[in-house]
Amino acid sequence: MGLSEFELIEQFFLRPGCVREDVLLGVGDDCALLRIPAGEDMAVTVDTLVETVHFHPGTDPEKLGHKSLAVNLSDLAAMGAVPAWVTLALTLPVSDSAWLAAFMRGFSALANRHRVQLIGGDTTRGPLTISVQAHGFVPPGKALTRHSARAGDRIGVTGTLGDAGLALLQMAGGGVPGRWLRERLETPMPRLASGLALRDLASAAIDISDGLLADLGHICRRSGAGARVELPKLPLSQEVEMHVKKSGDWSLPLTAGDDYELCFTVPPEFCARIEERLDRIEGGFAWIGVIEKDEGMRCFAADGRQIETSQSGYQHFQSA
Repeated sequence: MGLSEFELIEQFFLRPGCVREDVLLGVGDDCALLRIPAGEDMAVTVDTLVETVHFHPGTDPEKLGHKSLAVNLSDLAAMGAVPAWVTLALTLPVSDSAWLAAFMRGFSALANRHRVQLIGGDTTRGPLTISVQAHGFVPPGKALTRHSARAGDRIGVTGTLGDAGLALLQMAGGGVPGRWLRERLETPMPRLASGLALRDLASAAIDISDGLLADLGHICRRSGAGARVELPKLPLSQEVEMHVKKSGDWSLPLTAGDDYELCFTVPPEFCARIEERLDRIEGGFAWIGVIEKDEGMRCFAADGRQIETSQSGYQHFQSA
C-alpha cells in the first residue's frame, strides 16, 4: 500500500536541505511565512512539466527533479535575480516512495547548490505533473527585462545551442544520445552567475526555452525592434556542428528549444565589460548578431546570403 498524502509530506518534504534565515515558517502549515530583505524586489516565476509533453515516460526521476527546478531558476537568471525560495506541487499516479526519493535527491541537490529552500507545495493523485514556483530577489530598478533592447545593441548567448534538440531528435529515431547531449537535455544548468554578471550592463535578456529565434523574437517584439543573426557565430557543440554540416539545416540551434541558455542584448559601450565578466564564468558566451531598427529577424550565412528560417518555437495549443 502506498503512502498517504501526509505521510509523503512527512517523509519527503518536511525537512528542507537548505535552511534560510528569511524563512520564518516553511513546509507543514497552511502557508509559509517569509521575510523579504529590505531594499529588494521579489521576482516570481512558475513552470509546469507534464509527462509525455515535457518529458518521456520512464525518465530518470532524479534527473527530472533537477530539471523541474532548473527551468525555474533559469527564468530567475534571465531577470538577474538571486534565487531564494520554491514551492513544489506534484500530481502523482501512485505514491511511489522509491521514485519520490530519487526525484527529491535531484531537486534538493540543485536547490542546496544555489541556497534555495523548499517552503511549501501540494500533492495530489493524477497524471504525472510537476509544478514549481520560484522566488528570487533583485535590487529595485535592476531587473533585466525583455523590452529595452535598442538598435545597435549586440546580441549575445551563453553556452551552446541545439544540444537538447539533437538529443530528442536522436531518441525519436531510435538512437541513444551521447553523454553530453543527454546531460544537456535532462540536467540543464541554470545560468544564474551569468544573469548576475549581465545586471547593470545588458539592456534586455530572456532565457532560451522555446528556441533562439522564438525567444529573441519576444525581446524584439517587446522592444519594437528587429534582429540580425549571423549563423556562423552561433555557439555550437561538436555534435550539433556536425549535424548542421551534414544536413545543412540550422533549425536545431535556431528553433529546437530546451536549451535554457540566456539570450541578451548589450549597448556597444558596455560590451567590453560584459566580455570581461562572462569570460570568467563556466559555460562561456558568444556574440551572434545585432539589434536593428526594422522589425523582424533576419539570419545570414557566412557568405552574406540571407537564409530563410522558421521563427516559431514550441507553443502549447498551437494546433488546438
